[in-house]
Amino acid sequence: MFVLVVLIGISLALYLFYKMRFFRSRLPAEKKWLSSKSGMALGFFILLFGINQLFLFQTVLTYIVSAIFIFLGVINVWAGYKAYKHYLPYAIEEAEKLEEQ
Repeated sequence: MFVLVVLIGISLALYLFYKMRFFRSRLPAEKKWLSSKSGMALGFFILLFGINQLFLFQTVLTYIVSAIFIFLGVINVWAGYKAYKHYLPYAIEEAEKLEEQ
């Protein structure tokens, strides 16, 4: 259970880190790329939080809420990963053009 708490803290820290980089970036493709990375971190946070709740409480309501959190977390991670793979070549191309200037 301690491992889950550490992973929850790491995923929350990564979410905040990528959101701060998102707001500081001026390049459009990089912003979308960073947004997808922060979405994945948020998805892992929600997913791990739902798993952690399963160990803390054993009620029917907790199982329902945890299942919703786990489902939303998996969807968020999956969508973020697809967006990450989509925007990565554009962000690389954008960075290379910026280096040439």
